Amino acid sequence: MGTLLLDGVSKRYGEATAVARVDLDIRQGELVALLGPSGCGKTTTLRMVAGFIEPTAGRVVIGGRDVTRLPPHSRDTGMVFQSYALFPHMSVADNVGFGLEMRKVGRAERDRRIAEALRLVRLDALSDRLPRQLSGGQQQRVALARALVVSPAVFLLDEPLSNLDAKLRAEVGLEIRDLQKRLGLTTLMVTHDQDEALAMADRLVVMEHGRVLQVGSAEDLYERPANTFVAGFVGRCNLLAGTREGTDVFRLASGAAVPCAPDATARGGMLAIRPERIEVAPDPAGAGRLKALTYLGARTEYHLELAGEAIVAVTPTPLPDDPRRRLAAGDPVRITWVPDAARVIPLDSAESPAR
Repeated sequence: MGTLLLDGVSKRYGEATAVARVDLDIRQGELVALLGPSGCGKTTTLRMVAGFIEPTAGRVVIGGRDVTRLPPHSRDTGMVFQSYALFPHMSVADNVGFGLEMRKVGRAERDRRIAEALRLVRLDALSDRLPRQLSGGQQQRVALARALVVSPAVFLLDEPLSNLDAKLRAEVGLEIRDLQKRLGLTTLMVTHDQDEALAMADRLVVMEHGRVLQVGSAEDLYERPANTFVAGFVGRCNLLAGTREGTDVFRLASGAAVPCAPDATARGGMLAIRPERIEVAPDPAGAGRLKALTYLGARTEYHLELAGEAIVAVTPTPLPDDPRRRLAAGDPVRITWVPDAARVIPLDSAESPAR
């Protein structure tokens, strides 16, 4: 079975820890994304799975087989590199078939599998072209076909969309996800792009400084972040300091009281609320003030001040006759949200990884 288990996988370089005890169990046919800023350890983790970096501690298990000390070609993985890593002097077909040739697959079988892989990525009509004759999106699909053609137990993607423009990123991302689901590929993907991870992954693994901070679905991480780093990294989030009073009131550092989701556990810390959960309305007696407004077509972004705190709200752009269309910087406004939209995150939650 194409399952992947990371059991206490760590990597140290002298005194520096690049990855600290990653435990992760990826199920057959699941796409899991390692998400985090540059230098957080996600690419090192992927390369330990691929066999390009040897762990300092822990095990990598694929399909129930311990592959920790095996070389890359013996691990039954297919990898798509950030740079595509295509051979410029080889045709599309030869690039795709290179792994099969290294595995001593016979010519007839190799040709059949190359044709099938190119058909899957819709490049069968371009098999004789060289990489330089292809667009960026087409080159990415060649790299995908090359990884797929060996029928890997585990599919590895290293920033697969980072070299594409915005339109192609969305298009190729959908193609990768469709292929992954249709073929039932167990997939581990590295990305620093939160939108990419949210759109493609069954589960996300947020990393910082070599540690796993939280594992969960896109909804888990977005709606219930375990700490301030996750709240701020996965989507935009307003983080306000203060203390809970009772079960559903949060007292800001300025002294103002605002509603929060009922919870008897977290008292002090940060109030986390997403910009799209905040309502803004013109109100001469409102406690808030509009500092700036940005029209973004389908949505409008409001930069606000409430009790000395800077807050960002995002709403669908109001219709022309909506009073909000006449708001201008300096206007008083009413700022509201339903209590369940605001979650208190304890101060110490950012210090301990969440599983």
